[in-house]
Amino acid sequence: MNFFTKISSTFQQQGKLTQIIIINVALFLTVNISLHILRIPLLAYLALPIGGYAFIYKVWTIFTYMFTHESLGHIFFNMLLFYFSAQLFYLILGEKKLIYVYVMSGLFGGAFLLLCGLLLPDSFGGSYLIGASAAVMGVVMVMAIYAPNYNVSLWGIINMPYKYFAALTFLLSTVLDFSLNTGGKISHIGGALFGLLYGYFLKRGIDVFDVRFLAKKKTKLKIVSYNKTPDDAYNEKRKSGELRMNELLDKISKSGYDSLTKKEKDELFNLSQKK
Repeated sequence: MNFFTKISSTFQQQGKLTQIIIINVALFLTVNISLHILRIPLLAYLALPIGGYAFIYKVWTIFTYMFTHESLGHIFFNMLLFYFSAQLFYLILGEKKLIYVYVMSGLFGGAFLLLCGLLLPDSFGGSYLIGASAAVMGVVMVMAIYAPNYNVSLWGIINMPYKYFAALTFLLSTVLDFSLNTGGKISHIGGALFGLLYGYFLKRGIDVFDVRFLAKKKTKLKIVSYNKTPDDAYNEKRKSGELRMNELLDKISKSGYDSLTKKEKDELFNLSQKK
């Protein structure tokens, strides 16, 4: 097994949360090593250009920008917030949805800023967007809607419901001093909007991650059969599991995550991994 095969194997063994952080850190190191040691400006090929139609010639950057950082402080605070919020996301919703929400929030944030750049080209001409902020903000907002009363502790000193933590995070990172890093903060809004919408529909039983919900149709006639096939038994078991998960999530929403017993926490974790 060669060196690169070992790296690939180790990477695949990690959870989705760790994989996202690894990709961000790897690109951060690559960008800085290439720029300061090799004198190769890779950032020009990874950052999302804003203003005018420059994006057309670099369409891939709508995806790469959300994994790209240049400064140590930028990546440190983004990954710290992501790790903090993604742990709760993983616990309640499972890791399968984590990458989806991260990427879609990043895409919405980038697209929202691109639209603003087209409408106001003089305000954003020549600028570019990098960083995971919009993607992370989407993850934060999903949990603010899905588990608003989950109790979080800031630095072991201040305890507050997650919804207030999310509001405080958005206020400090986006609303406060909007004149500074305006483009980045506009992308935060786009990412937050996706997170809020996804969390809203998910809490009502509509998972836009699962495209099969589009094929669901209401039927007036229900056929009852006493000769259940294996598929019927599986579907009933799945439905009962989803109902139980909704009950646990309702309890979290009303009383907070700490109101669950250890057995209920284990049950929620097991159910989330099946989604």
